[in-house]
Parts: sequence; structure tokens; C-alpha cells
Amino acid sequence: MKYLFSLICALCLAVVVMAQGDYQLVWNEDFIEETLDRAVWNIEVNGDGGGNNELQYYCEQGVSLGVEPTTGKHCLILTATKEEYKNRHCTSGRVNSKNRMTYTFGMIEARIKFPNTANGLWPAFWQMGNNYDQVGWPKCGETDIIELGHQSAFSNGTQDRYFNGAMHVGPKWDAVWSDAQSVTWDYSVEDTFHIVTMVWTPNSIDMYMDRAKNPNPYFHAALEPNDDANYNRQLVFGKPNFVIANLAVGGNFPGIFDINKITALADGPRSVYIDWIRIWQRGDANESFSCPSPSDEIEPENTQGIDHVQSDKVQSTKEMRDGQLFIRRGEQIYNMTGQRVK
Repeated sequence: MKYLFSLICALCLAVVVMAQGDYQLVWNEDFIEETLDRAVWNIEVNGDGGGNNELQYYCEQGVSLGVEPTTGKHCLILTATKEEYKNRHCTSGRVNSKNRMTYTFGMIEARIKFPNTANGLWPAFWQMGNNYDQVGWPKCGETDIIELGHQSAFSNGTQDRYFNGAMHVGPKWDAVWSDAQSVTWDYSVEDTFHIVTMVWTPNSIDMYMDRAKNPNPYFHAALEPNDDANYNRQLVFGKPNFVIANLAVGGNFPGIFDINKITALADGPRSVYIDWIRIWQRGDANESFSCPSPSDEIEPENTQGIDHVQSDKVQSTKEMRDGQLFIRRGEQIYNMTGQRVK
């Protein structure tokens, strides 16, 4: 097993080797290709409400790769749109890496730009046990690394500054142990990029937002043993997990169940932009990592805006076409919502 882990890490590090303290980079997804790597990601297609009375229909057109208009960074884009689709009044996007990319313990990071959630949007970056198909939820365990758009934030006007992390586990739907910890910052965390980090060890889980600036976790939980295996956090949260990213519309978390009260979509679609996702590990014997695709090359960070995006492969520039502003990235052309048009 240790040899297999080392072999996988070697393959994933073939492009780039980086370190953070005791952690080595084992996987980087930069979303720089023209299409989503379906060897790693599943695009969910359903209108079942996610078990939370959500309003959207998740479909393939809600998931795309394109550029974020302000910075020109190539991103995974999850877009919510108010439209009639099958039996729903809006569509959106959700991806997961179930049975494809999984890991146990380590540090996961994602650079994400969240939309203005008021009122009714519920973006989330999270993970569940990869035994979901065998035991279902909540036995598989759920770890919500970050969620925005809670109804309490809408009611008190702090939706742009309020976010939370959470954990859920239990034997069945009506017997769930949950731990949700929220924070309200003094500045907005919407409409600009932030780095979300979770450090997961056999004994604890800690979550951070922009850790370099804010070293204290907004969520901390000890993974304690329990005589009841259904609630044994060391056991349940000590197995391979897969990653999920989605943009839900309405439902139990925002507390809105009428599409006409989703004011966030009144002026058009809203999107989550994910610049990259990275997983770091220390090489401990109890860690695991599995992925069918090698790690992406890390793109240079852009801090000057779209007019200065430059890498060895491509440059992004703005241009006018028929009186409208577009983004050119090499031979590819995108509109200002990041959707590719040519």
C-alpha cells in the first residue's frame, strides 16, 4: 500500500513539485483545458432537490470551463439561471469526483470566487465518503468545507460576509449528528477570489479562509471515537472522500422555496468561478490518494487583471466585437460571463 501511494504521488508530481511545510503537492486541477476532465469529474444531472428542497435542475449546461471576466483566469464555472427546464424554474451546475478522484487525510485548497448570494443562492465546496453508493447519506459522512447563503444572513443583511463549515454523520436521515460553525467577517467574501483550505488529520478537521492573512480556523472539530459506530467520527471521517462543488438555488439552507423570491437571479445568471483545486499530503501511512489523471501544471498567479494575464501557453486580452466586449484567450473567445463563444 505504501508503495502504491508513492507511485501515485510520483505520477501526480511529474509536472510540478511544491511543498507547504511538511506537505507535498500530490494533485492540482487548474481547469486550463477546453473541456472538463471527465476521467476526474462527474457532471450531475437531476432535479431531485438535493434532499434539501432546492429549486434548481442540475444539468450539463450549468457546468463549463471558461474565463473569469475580471482576471481572465481560466476556471470551472457553475452557473445558475432562471429559466424553465423540465419540471423546474431554474438550472444550475454541480460536479463531483465520486469513484474517480478520492483522498484520505491531508490538506485540500481551492481558489474560488463566489457570486452575490442575496437572496436565494447557496454555493458550496464540500466532500463525502466515497462509500456513499454502498451506505448512503449520512452514514458515509459529509464535510462542508464552505457554504454561503444561509437564511439568517439574508435576514440580517450580512449575506456577503457570513459563511460556515459543517460536518454531518449518523445512521439515517432523522438521526444525524451535525456540527456547523459560522463566522461573519467585517468585509465581503463575495465577488472576489478567496482561498479556502481544509486540514484533515486522523484527529481533527480545521477550515480556513485566506489562511495566509487569517491563520485562525473558522471551523474546528475533533474526530473523536464513539462506541456507536454510526457516530464514530474517527471511523467515518477516516476513509476516502470525494469532492463536490455546486451552486444550489433556494431550499432549506436559504429558506426560500419560491423561484420568484430568488432575487439573486432577477438580473440574470450568477456564477461560481473555481480557479484551481489542490491536494497536499505528508506521505503518512494512513493517507491515501487515487486519481486517474495526472496533476495539471500550475499557472502563474495573475494579480494585475485581465489585460496582464500571461503564461507560457496563452495570453488573455479584451476586444470589442460588434459593439460588445469579449475576452480573447489565444484562439478562444469568451463573453463577459466567461462562456466560450468561439
